[in-house]
Amino acid sequence: PIQDLMANGRTRRRRARRRKKSLVREWLELILAAIVTVLVLRTFLVQAFRIPSASMEDTLLVGDFLLANKFIYGAQIPFTDWRLPALREPKPGDIIIFQYPEDPSRDFIKRCIGTPGQTVEVRKVPYVNRARAVDPPLSKYMAKGSPLPIDHPNGARDNFGPAVVPPGHVFVMGDNRDNSEDSRYWGFLPYGQIKGKAFLIYASWAPDADAPEYEGLSSIPKMLLYNLIRFPKRIRWERIGRVID
Repeated sequence: PIQDLMANGRTRRRRARRRKKSLVREWLELILAAIVTVLVLRTFLVQAFRIPSASMEDTLLVGDFLLANKFIYGAQIPFTDWRLPALREPKPGDIIIFQYPEDPSRDFIKRCIGTPGQTVEVRKVPYVNRARAVDPPLSKYMAKGSPLPIDHPNGARDNFGPAVVPPGHVFVMGDNRDNSEDSRYWGFLPYGQIKGKAFLIYASWAPDADAPEYEGLSSIPKMLLYNLIRFPKRIRWERIGRVID
């Protein structure tokens, strides 16, 4: 009987260890599946971005967090130059996110103005195929005499073209017409550098010039406390869930 009890005890312990290993394995598999799912979604379907500058005001504001549709133009397959089949090509009016041609490590966001074969011209305001392009409802121009974009001559901003958009490229401009570094300065944007089409604002965090900046680990408590107290006021609640057009 004693031997039987000992054997039963060993059996129960083995079963408990197997159940424990099985539970750990299930959690690891669940976590791994979640990571793979997020990576697939981010790579091929939807990616989040943040607006860091005023070049798209007042359509998009500094501090807006948005989602971009990546599969509509054909997402790039990682570590290759290949792309998935696109649902369609960019068209005038699309707000697109792309790799900045002069520094591909940076992402820019602008509005598509011209597509392949169209003639683009800027005489303070944009023209496409000799017709005045319709400005988006929330776009804007600076008042006469306002500061020019940093390090850019007036000629590029207010006088461009006419030029025909070549195959596989688009011409892009910011909605903040007089304060945007765009195709007027660095040329046409290749399709291959486009990441996706912006479609939704999922959060918006208003800038605060008085907010403490990171100055080492000791500054973190102050930053957390400051932002926690001001959290309700800094959130732009009315912008959350807004469709981008």
